[in-house]
Amino acid sequence: MASVLLDCERMKYPHTGLYHFCLNLGLNLTRQKSPTDLITFLLPETGGNIFGDREQYIRTKHVNGVRIPFSSGYNFSPEDDAYNIWHMTHQTSRYRPAKARMVLTIHDLNFLYDNPSERKHRKYLQLIQDRIDRADHVVCISQYCREDVERKLNVKNKRISVIYNGGALLSGLTVSEPAYKPNKPFLFALGTILPKKNFHVLPPLLKKFDGELVIAGVGGNDYVKFIVSEAKKNSVADRVKIIGSVSEQDKYWYYSNCKAFLFPSIAEGFGLPVIEAMSFGKPVFLSTHTSLPEVGGPHAYYFRNFDASAMQEELIRGLNDFSALKKETEIKNWARQFSWEHAAKAYWDIYHMLSA
Repeated sequence: MASVLLDCERMKYPHTGLYHFCLNLGLNLTRQKSPTDLITFLLPETGGNIFGDREQYIRTKHVNGVRIPFSSGYNFSPEDDAYNIWHMTHQTSRYRPAKARMVLTIHDLNFLYDNPSERKHRKYLQLIQDRIDRADHVVCISQYCREDVERKLNVKNKRISVIYNGGALLSGLTVSEPAYKPNKPFLFALGTILPKKNFHVLPPLLKKFDGELVIAGVGGNDYVKFIVSEAKKNSVADRVKIIGSVSEQDKYWYYSNCKAFLFPSIAEGFGLPVIEAMSFGKPVFLSTHTSLPEVGGPHAYYFRNFDASAMQEELIRGLNDFSALKKETEIKNWARQFSWEHAAKAYWDIYHMLSA
């Protein structure tokens, strides 16, 4: 028997990778739990009973924008009676158990590649080190992430596993046309619009592709302006559409109807949108950085560098290859190995091992 608290506090940020990690993992954990297993979900107060009315919930609270901790030091005390396993689902969570055994999921060390100051480097590395020290089992979401953690931090003799994110898409959604429907064939990109996503290298592709580039996601205004300036520089600004966050229904429509999915990121712990796009049988074009070759495998196309001419050549070559060899089925088959069902089973195995 395992009684688990799943920290889903980051679900206060919808349309993010962490939101979908918690949502999909939580849904699959509830489906797989045995009659003697229990799950309590730590959710923001606005989260509703998203995992079902029969599940147990604890709500975080904010007053005038200030988080109210449950007890001094953000440590919980009730878990002695309520749960024996605490799953910290993100490496920078402010909540942690007082006594329960702890599973820590580390998604990435991307902050190391954002050019922070040396002080911030030390601060965030120490913050994650503190959580590793407290954890009984550490999980990384890719082999690349594990290797990065082992290089940069001291995992000591901790148990450490790799559990891939799933690529299963939500079922039962009615997919209708989005508010913005491209007038031409289009390339699709999705993600938080920040410099590490590298979206500014994409507009020059339109000089060889007679269509539009649709970029969905939220992010910093300065980087959005930079992407627009690159589009103007290449005389394609009228065909670059930055549409902000999209609903699940809209996202699925764009996946279903795009000619290709583009993800030139230079800092990823996994890259969930890549597997989502591949689940639709779409050709995906990725950078060769961090975890992306591991996730896309031999069924993705890769920008070996970000020279505009080289990227244009790879796009045209990849689109022709995809069409000529009819690769849709093999791409879908590759994506199926990344399953939230498999991920949830692997986490239950860890919970039960720690509860024994």
